[in-house]
Amino acid sequence: MRILTAAQTRQADQATLQEQGLTSTALMERAATAFSEWLMERQSPTEAGEILVFCGPGNNGGDGLAVARLLHRAGYAVRVLVLPADKYSADFEANRARLPAEVSAELLAAAALPQVRANALVIDALFGTGLSRPLAGLAAAVVEHINQARVRVLAVDMPSGLFTDAPQPANSAIILARHTVSFELPKLAFLLPGNAEYVGRWHLVPIGLSREFQQQASGKLYFVDAALLVGRLPARAQFGHKGTYGHALLLVGSRGKMGAAVLATQACLRGGVGLLTVRTPAVGYDILQTTCPEAMALTDPTPDFLSELPDLKPYSAVGIGPGMDKAATTKQVLEKLLREAKVPLVLDADALNLLGAAPGLLALLPPDSILTPHPKEFERLAGPARDDYHRLELLRQFCHDHRCYVVLKGAHTCLGTPTGDLYFNSTGNPGMATGGSGDVLTGLLTALRAQHLSPLDAALLGIYAHGRAGDLAAVHTGQAGLIAGDLTRFIGPALQELTTKEEF
Repeated sequence: MRILTAAQTRQADQATLQEQGLTSTALMERAATAFSEWLMERQSPTEAGEILVFCGPGNNGGDGLAVARLLHRAGYAVRVLVLPADKYSADFEANRARLPAEVSAELLAAAALPQVRANALVIDALFGTGLSRPLAGLAAAVVEHINQARVRVLAVDMPSGLFTDAPQPANSAIILARHTVSFELPKLAFLLPGNAEYVGRWHLVPIGLSREFQQQASGKLYFVDAALLVGRLPARAQFGHKGTYGHALLLVGSRGKMGAAVLATQACLRGGVGLLTVRTPAVGYDILQTTCPEAMALTDPTPDFLSELPDLKPYSAVGIGPGMDKAATTKQVLEKLLREAKVPLVLDADALNLLGAAPGLLALLPPDSILTPHPKEFERLAGPARDDYHRLELLRQFCHDHRCYVVLKGAHTCLGTPTGDLYFNSTGNPGMATGGSGDVLTGLLTALRAQHLSPLDAALLGIYAHGRAGDLAAVHTGQAGLIAGDLTRFIGPALQELTTKEEF
């Protein structure tokens, strides 16, 4: 699924009109119907209470007017409030003319902004994706008035005042929506942490936008869903054996951090690898043999930290970092790995911290390596970001300069690639914000790379299946009760959902 810019969204509308022989008013009616049905499925007229529909002078306001008419027809108590303007869009005027007589479009005035009762539901249809400058004057005052009321707010397509795909000026007036219902495709603004308080929970409703336009649109932003992953994970061969699915090596663990090593090991095993060897300090031998008997334990001569790199010839991929610590001997192991590895690498945790602290190590990074930093670890690698959009620029530049793939972890984990494409993940939940989740991801990615998948396919499948495992686990544990060990139990089912079906 592509993520379109604001300009491309308008182009998609026009392509849809031409392709399907629609008028713009008809497409607006389709959008308003989808929005209204979404609301009516979740709130009865009694539950919704009084609905205040705030409409701007453009097509977002036209959507709001059409929504008000549809809700009124369905028995909801609706009041329409309109920003005064010298000119309104043609579709706005068409929908204002269609309002029933008992639903008047009241003009807003700065001196007498309407009371917003505590039990009211506000529908925000002031401004949509076309906004290019911060709100000012009466529009900003209305937004602040709604926010101060602290009521339920449902935004049509975009929270008013929020830019679709550009950084927000400081102190901008922006609607604080509880839910944002958008049309067909996600907006980049929805996927960035700095906008979460404005967007709330966001939802997509289909309105039949041109598929051809979506497929042909230029751009480098993608939303990772199951449809994008079709065909990337082949079914297991009937006569396959453990050698068929690769031999992975994990370099993990230190005294007091063997839990991370165990989680990465269990995830690698659940990720379908044929054979797994775990190199760990001597302190971890009994722990690994007890908790992960399916893996081979290769102990380091040093008791507490990794100090030597084993022979790499038997392995088809290497993962390094979880629980590893940053001892001087471990840094030497990492440097030797970077210099000698001829197989794919996955780097996480202290391996990334060591890279960030030593630019000379970063220069040794082999092409097509996969790095899995959280935002603070990425900052140590690429420098601080001014805002979420600047962080994406840094991500693109880092991946280009080092010819690597970076899994920037978060609520919508973003995969950066050497070509500049960015992929935002669709799976996962807040319950995964718990210690050890990243170690599970590292083990899973190492397993997929060991099975000879390309770095792009392995990374996309890994981030999606990792999040999907979290979603499946949360059904049983709840989000608050979710722990990283629960993720490993559901990696298999998550991957099974993505496995290419055999043709009949």
